[in-house]
Amino acid sequence: MTTELPHRPKDSSPNIEAILSSLPHVRRGTGGCAAVLQNGKRLGSRAWGYANLERRIPMTTTTQFPICSISKQMVCLAYVSLLREPTESMKATGKGAEELMEAELAKLVPGLEGKGLKVRHLCHMQSGIRDYWAMTTLWGSHPDGPFSLLHDAPKALQRIKSFHFEPGTEYSYSNVNFHVLGRILEETSGMSLSQILAERVFVPAKMSSASLNPNTVGLPLPIVGYEGNEKTGYFAATNRIEWAGDAGIAASLEDMIAYEAYLDASLQDPKSVYAHNSAPQTYHDGTPASYGYGLARMEVAGVEGVGHGGALRGFRHARVNIPEERISVVVLLNSEVAPGAVAEHLLKGVLSFNEPESSPPAAGPEWKGDYLDPDTQLVVSVSEGPEVTKPGTLSVRYGPGTSAEVYIMKDAHTATEEKSILTLEGDTLHNSRPEENRTLHAKRLPKPSDEDIASVPSADYAGSYYCAESDSTFIVTGEKGTLYGSFTGYLGEGPIWLMKYVGGDVWLLGNPRGLDSTPPGDWSVVFKRKGGESGKGDVEGVTVGCWLARRVEYERVKS
Repeated sequence: MTTELPHRPKDSSPNIEAILSSLPHVRRGTGGCAAVLQNGKRLGSRAWGYANLERRIPMTTTTQFPICSISKQMVCLAYVSLLREPTESMKATGKGAEELMEAELAKLVPGLEGKGLKVRHLCHMQSGIRDYWAMTTLWGSHPDGPFSLLHDAPKALQRIKSFHFEPGTEYSYSNVNFHVLGRILEETSGMSLSQILAERVFVPAKMSSASLNPNTVGLPLPIVGYEGNEKTGYFAATNRIEWAGDAGIAASLEDMIAYEAYLDASLQDPKSVYAHNSAPQTYHDGTPASYGYGLARMEVAGVEGVGHGGALRGFRHARVNIPEERISVVVLLNSEVAPGAVAEHLLKGVLSFNEPESSPPAAGPEWKGDYLDPDTQLVVSVSEGPEVTKPGTLSVRYGPGTSAEVYIMKDAHTATEEKSILTLEGDTLHNSRPEENRTLHAKRLPKPSDEDIASVPSADYAGSYYCAESDSTFIVTGEKGTLYGSFTGYLGEGPIWLMKYVGGDVWLLGNPRGLDSTPPGDWSVVFKRKGGESGKGDVEGVTVGCWLARRVEYERVKS
């Protein structure tokens, strides 16, 4: 189903049907759906592949998907709607909606009361609260394990007692923000989140089959999400978590097309909830923020886009709106391929965008290595760019997941990735990350030789470490330069994870699979000795952290 792009000469209008037909080949997988709209009207849509390989059920535009984190912006629409039009039970309290919600926030996360946290910080990913899906690793979860909204989520909130940065000063993706927001809406409105979303979002947007479906075990049938690829083969992903607020909505491509049309119409009214929510936000210092109300701002196909991705084991999604062109694309996939690449390909085709030619200089060998940022206590690893990219790129591992950020060389000492800038000054790696309102100043770690690794005093590190705040025990075992780590907490005794020696007293603990997707990736493990950084004494503690959950401090348990 396709239509020519309006307001363009017929001979220069892109072939929407051809672009949509190319999508299955951009990132090959089990199946998917995609659509492109302009001015709120469908230009084209397509479904391909299979919703269920084993039962041979084809994918259609009415197949329901768990849309995962795309749910966040819908929860924010409901939040602002309730602020403007409170329910009768909210009015009956005699208090304003904002006052009620701030009071409920303090009840839900009592460990943070009086520390400057506001509901708006949750909506903008500026809370400074560590991501609870990352923290489940430290609480002893298994990648395919269960997580209950009723039994497990409240215990997670009880263990939140500090921030990894002051609220309102930085950006860090944290699903717990929207879990808490969902509970705030329920407790203050007197309605379930399912009812709120239906009344405030699904019905107005004419999303006729959309619903809240918190239990990932009961995915909307017949859809199946798949792990694997063409080389390893595809196998059905196992999900056993419950979520509502940070994710949980089930919707079809037809629902999402209706949603995009609703948002486009809303943007024509500057007083609408979506016009309010899609406006740029700032940090406390006035610096522009790239995220607000469940919406991320990005550059795609040479123009500014607003949208969000979504992920669960076996699923990857993206929706992007280009306000300047009033063009939107939606991509829903039931395998673990990169939805952003598919959405970008679709947008570039629709906008007739050609990538400008460039010949970046080659990266010198001095860039490669591992660096430790003293503030975040996170390792930044730099290596050659991936083979699929042009020469003159660097792979930088710092954020979550198992993939790397790709920086393009500008000169011998500078590389860029969208708005981020990487500069090398001697043995110090400076990484300006304006989207996070942070700059890293990471110090190079000495690269260990094979002999160094074999002679690492493993006995110095082996033992048990305890974090009282998180109620988590970190157990380190191994010998002769080989270490393994595991965590025990209220979710049980987690699996053994492999550790890799980086240099000094710094290790990486691989966490390629977690309860949620994207997983934490590598945890930085920085052991602390008596006497501080220059100390040669016994190891007395360890700082464990990843981008999603930084600086979790453990003390050694004396045997």
